[in-house]
Order: sequence, then C-alpha cells, then structure tokens
Amino acid sequence: METTKERAILFADLRGSTALYVKLGNTEAATVVTHSLALLGQIVARSGGRVIKTLGDGLMAVYDDAERAVESADSLHEALDRISPVADQAPTKAPAIKLKVAVAWGEMVEVDGDCFGDAVNVAARLLDLAGDNETLTTAQLLRQLPSDQHERFRSIDKLHLRGRKEPVAVLRMEGRRFGDTQSTMIMEPGATDMPDGVRLMWLGTERIFSTAHMPIVLGRSPQASFCVSDSRVSRSHARIESHSGHIYLTDLSYNGTHVKFDHDEQVLTLRRGTCTLHGSGIISMGAPTIDPTGTQLHFEVLSFSDTLPQY
Repeated sequence: METTKERAILFADLRGSTALYVKLGNTEAATVVTHSLALLGQIVARSGGRVIKTLGDGLMAVYDDAERAVESADSLHEALDRISPVADQAPTKAPAIKLKVAVAWGEMVEVDGDCFGDAVNVAARLLDLAGDNETLTTAQLLRQLPSDQHERFRSIDKLHLRGRKEPVAVLRMEGRRFGDTQSTMIMEPGATDMPDGVRLMWLGTERIFSTAHMPIVLGRSPQASFCVSDSRVSRSHARIESHSGHIYLTDLSYNGTHVKFDHDEQVLTLRRGTCTLHGSGIISMGAPTIDPTGTQLHFEVLSFSDTLPQY
C-alpha cells in the first residue's frame, strides 16, 4: 500500500558536461561525468540520504530529515574541489564543472523505487531556476530547520512554478561558497560608496528599486518585480539582488541575459551565471544587445546620496 510521507527531496545537476564532451571526446568526458556522479552519490549516502535515481548529468535523492538534506547540499558543492582534479588528469585541460542544487520539503509517495508528489515537483522546478554553484530551497523546508540556521537563507521572491497555481516562497542558501556563484566575469564597482539601489528603464516604464526591496525578479510573468512582454523572455528571466555592498545580476533563463556597460565595448553573456552591476548600461534579455528587436532594459546603479539636492 502506498503511503504519503513528508520528506526532503534534493535534485543536483552538473553543469558544463556538454563542453566536456566537445573538449575531451566521448570516452574521457563520460569517465569524468560518471566519476563525478558516483562521488555525489557517496556524499548523499554519507549525509543520511538515499539516491533514488540518476538523471543524465544529475541525481535525485530523498532525506528523512531536512537538516541532513541541507548539510548534504553543502557537501555536494564542496565536492567540486575533488571533481576538478579528475578532469585535470585528461590530456587536454577540461572545462570547469559547475553544480546547481534544489531542495524542497513536502509530501511524497514512493512507488516501485521512484518518488512522486508535491515535494518532487517543486524541487525539480527549482532546479531549473538555480544558477551555477547555487542551492535554492523553499520556506516550507526552512520551517523544518533549527532557528539558528535560518540566517543562512536569503529570500528571493514568491515565484510561480510550472504546474502550480499558487506561488512558492523561494530562498537561496548562502554560506562559505556564496562568492563562487559568480561563474562569469565579475567586474568590481569603480566607486567606493556602496550602492543604494538601481533604476530600470524600458520603453516608457521607469522604476527605482532600493536594496532594501531586493531581490527583484525580471521577466515575462505578471508577478515579476519588473514585467516585460517578449516571448523570448522567460517568466522568471533574471534576478537582481544586493549582497555585501554590491548589486548582482543572475540569469535564470533558457535564452540567456546579456549585459553591456556604458563606455565599455565588451558584452557579458550570462547563462545561469552572475555578474556585478555597476555604473550604467543595458541588460538585454533573451537576445544579444545588437538585436534591436530584443528587450533591452537600461539600468543605472544609484547612490541615493548623490541624488539629494546640494546646498
């Protein structure tokens, strides 16, 4: 008889395997990916979890205890340091492997060795939104953790996940590896003053968001903090947040996000990666900056003290 239980469901996915196959060839790349997944499986088992199945370049695991699932997510990210040397043993240096993780708590049922239910569906959808070297989770899981761990989690927003009518409160787990989420080139702000907010402009719309109201989500969804209408833009396409005195932009989409800073010819292309916003420039969502038909937001990082009247 099937029994519904409340459990933590974890999905983990290796990023960069396609580049591995191109760079190393099928045999050597398959060895790296297989070794990496085996290592992740061992970590899950040591953390008190159970691997339900592998999914291409990733895996799905279940935990009886939410705290063990969180500990496991930390350990999986730390394991990248042990995965990389394996790739480095190849004749041609392999591209870096990234990892994204999603954990959800809720009802599930196990049938014939597989798991189904709300927690499984939520965790799978969160994995789609996670950036490289990032762990996303839900407020429901947070409530299962000791109060002294709550400060590790930073609210992103209530997001509409595919297949669910009600939005889900999504959080990012921060920790020792926060700085490593910046998988693309990071440019430090030129000014020494900490930013207070960002101005976004698109067509006739102009809005200012203070850091106190971040993170904000840019996308096609009516529930997005800054909503745009373009079929190439994902419902939750990108996220802007403030942390440690900087403002970061993270791509969450399938089509990518492109950033061009004023007075700089270089264009940063983010695909589930992060860059630091500074000064002013253009954020192009779903199309390159050279495409005049694309959705291009003008941004300006603000120090509100600079906007006060001078006497």
